[in-house]
Amino acid sequence: MLGYKQVCSTRVVSCSSDVRGLLKLCLLESELMRVTMNFYTALLRRLLFGRWSPVLMLGVSALGGSVALGGDAPGSQVAPQTASQTASPSYADFHTDDETNNIDIFKRASASVVNITNSRLVRSPYSLNPQSVPQGSGTGFVWGDEGYIVTNFHVVQQANRVTVTLQDGSTFDARAVGLDPDKDLAVLKIEAEDVKLVPVELGDSGLLEVGRKVIAIGNPFGLDTTMTVGIVSALGREIDSISQRKIRDVIQTDAAINPGNSGGPLLNSLGQLVGVNTAIYSPSGASSGIGFAIPVNTVKRVVPELIAYGRVQTPILGITPVPQPDYYRRLWGIQGVIVMGTVPNTEPALKGMRGLSRSQRGRIQLGDVIVEIDGNKITNESDYADVMEAHRPGDVVEVITQRDNQRLRYEIELQAPQNN
Repeated sequence: MLGYKQVCSTRVVSCSSDVRGLLKLCLLESELMRVTMNFYTALLRRLLFGRWSPVLMLGVSALGGSVALGGDAPGSQVAPQTASQTASPSYADFHTDDETNNIDIFKRASASVVNITNSRLVRSPYSLNPQSVPQGSGTGFVWGDEGYIVTNFHVVQQANRVTVTLQDGSTFDARAVGLDPDKDLAVLKIEAEDVKLVPVELGDSGLLEVGRKVIAIGNPFGLDTTMTVGIVSALGREIDSISQRKIRDVIQTDAAINPGNSGGPLLNSLGQLVGVNTAIYSPSGASSGIGFAIPVNTVKRVVPELIAYGRVQTPILGITPVPQPDYYRRLWGIQGVIVMGTVPNTEPALKGMRGLSRSQRGRIQLGDVIVEIDGNKITNESDYADVMEAHRPGDVVEVITQRDNQRLRYEIELQAPQNN
């Protein structure tokens, strides 16, 4: 028993010595690990926040790029990045489809747009000599290749001298060839044989729809060749002309139109003429997003007649309308065109149409009042003129009049206008 106890105690002592050695070794390794960690922590802090931080970031970025490209996969190769892959696209070479269309239209159509200035001769208050005073400016465009310029009537109204400036800066004196105040259109002529004129391309305003893109080019406030872009806001509008006639089927657009744009072209997305800018609705006189343009289908009908005859060849019925018709319509409580008289030797006179007359007591008596022509209701002179413009001399129309509570019917052949 004693021998056994001694052996056991000896083994216990030996084991205790081994355990203490092992613990010391563990403590040494732990201290070594702590020192190592402190060293690397200090080194990492120095790299991150010291002078070598940019180098470290660059290395990390490169490492991340290689990993993203599959650099750590066996057999993979890192594709080198070229300058074209990293550089942003050049703004000079980048265009959206809409920008490309706008630029193309401007380059093609701006050469057809002209600047128009007009002046009047006014007597100087200090002498009897007349002097030329600028009256206003506007825009126009080339029509054909014979030197004709189309603009608004109000741009050249009451002008003693009209000057046209082309896109290249050349200036010419212009003369009025034809005027139509009812449609606010005018045709000018310049003698520019040595200059190659670029006529505007004609479109079809009947194909327009609300929402389609339109482009206006003009000279607002004297700033030449200014382009604005918008859409067709509405169709079939009516505005009053200078002669107080209604201009029908007018195009409404939100393309910015300002003073000086009058007479300029309104173009579609093909660069074709679809209207002539003529007016704006604005309390301040500047663009408020509501502009109006005369449809090109009206322009295509009016301009050739202005060139050929100097005026629109609207046929006549052979009657004389009463002056101040609105007053007399209100006075008598009627609608229609009051016949003041008939032109001698015309069909209305020969067929018994009667104008105003006086009773034995001197009171004015109504004669015929035109209320319908070819099935079109006539309530005023604008309706009457619209129907006449749709016909040509020689056409036969059915005229319905009201006289003494009776409806009378006439078959009238339209005549060519007088004083051509």
